[in-house]
Amino acid sequence: MNEAVTAISRNDPTKRVPYPSLKESTRTWVRVALLSFGGPAGQIAVMHRILVEEKRWISEPRFLHALNYCMLLPGPEAQQLATYVGWLIHGTFGGLIAGGLFILPGIICIMALSYVYALWGQVPFVTALLFGLKAAVLAIVVEAVIRIGKRALKGRALIALAAAAFVGIFFFAIPFPLIILTAGLLGLMGLVRASPISHGASTTTSVSDEQSLFGDEPVRSARPSMARTIRVAAVWLSLWLVPVTALLILLGPHDVFSQIAVFFSKMAMVTFGGAYAVLAYVAQQAVQHYGWLKPTEMLDGLGMAETTPGPLIMVLQFVGFTAAYRDPGVLSPLLAGTLGGLLATWVTFIPCFLWIFVGAPFIEHLRGISALNSALAAITAAVVGVILNLALWFAIHTIFAVTIPVRVWPLTFDAPVLSSLNRWALILTVAAAVAIFRLKWGMIPTLASSCAAGVVLHLVGAI
Repeated sequence: MNEAVTAISRNDPTKRVPYPSLKESTRTWVRVALLSFGGPAGQIAVMHRILVEEKRWISEPRFLHALNYCMLLPGPEAQQLATYVGWLIHGTFGGLIAGGLFILPGIICIMALSYVYALWGQVPFVTALLFGLKAAVLAIVVEAVIRIGKRALKGRALIALAAAAFVGIFFFAIPFPLIILTAGLLGLMGLVRASPISHGASTTTSVSDEQSLFGDEPVRSARPSMARTIRVAAVWLSLWLVPVTALLILLGPHDVFSQIAVFFSKMAMVTFGGAYAVLAYVAQQAVQHYGWLKPTEMLDGLGMAETTPGPLIMVLQFVGFTAAYRDPGVLSPLLAGTLGGLLATWVTFIPCFLWIFVGAPFIEHLRGISALNSALAAITAAVVGVILNLALWFAIHTIFAVTIPVRVWPLTFDAPVLSSLNRWALILTVAAAVAIFRLKWGMIPTLASSCAAGVVLHLVGAI
């Protein structure tokens, strides 16, 4: 009955979308999780397509409002966005389901690939499968940038701000927090004026605030208070810091598990700008300082995270696995690796739930303040530029085998070596783009076809 009512609501935009049951929401979050390929750009696009356009559970302005807040936080913004929307719909339990399911496929996939990598190294069949998958993901990421850009960049000022954010972060390595802070200040001061997000003919599948689950009023969960904030913060800080403290006391600061707990706890607090912004530092520390793995192994781990569901920061699980696998102590290497990988995941993602469950009620409460909305509109435009930067970074490392660092002040970026062009990666990417943009294929058929093509290329000896 609920599905039928939802279908009627899609056909009649004047009706408010009916509230989904917890069971229906869980099924939807499982679907989102299984399709969360392609890093933050692709993952945000998947959530936008399913939650805003298809299910119509959350309005465009509310989706972008939540996204803006999540982009300001340390940690994987896509996972935090899923947690935020799950919290909006079903409170804390809904946030736990949404955020937990979002990372579950990645945990399973990265753990399985870590086992394969540790025991047998690179398996050609798996490499071929991921080769095809990566090409399809690139096309999906490009589509994500276009879709989100069309809806968020309303007016020349916002387009110019998005372009400036892209140039600043890609070519000049301007810190992500500085870009977001500058955009917010420009909007707050009225120097960048934005027209409201429209829902015209090109966005007929979207839903306005008045027609979404919550209308224009605050949601039931959004009741900020000091008592609630202290209580929630105490619970999540305990879940995060008590295990870290226990490991330091029981094993000492030089044990590999203590090092994993402390190092990745630090990463959870400074990973502004998503995985790409911090992976260079993680790689440097893991390779040079701790000696947990080699540079090429770090790249292999990033490849696993890029081509499996879940946030790219899941590569930290591979790093934690490898570190403990090679220094198991009294444990078996595989058991130590498993525990090391899960520990890295725990201290990385528990803070994400802390930021959302503590801060989201206040962010929802402030939705009606016009100055804040203007600032967030400017941040949205900057975020589009940042996502474009992520898409281009992913494209360069997918289509070209070699890049060279350009460090000519004030420029600082990685340029592709044209002679290292992988023509099969380019061909598969173009084919996936044609399937998505021209043939209007869905995500699953595109991903499956690209994976099959990668395997076929391996079998005929092309890759």
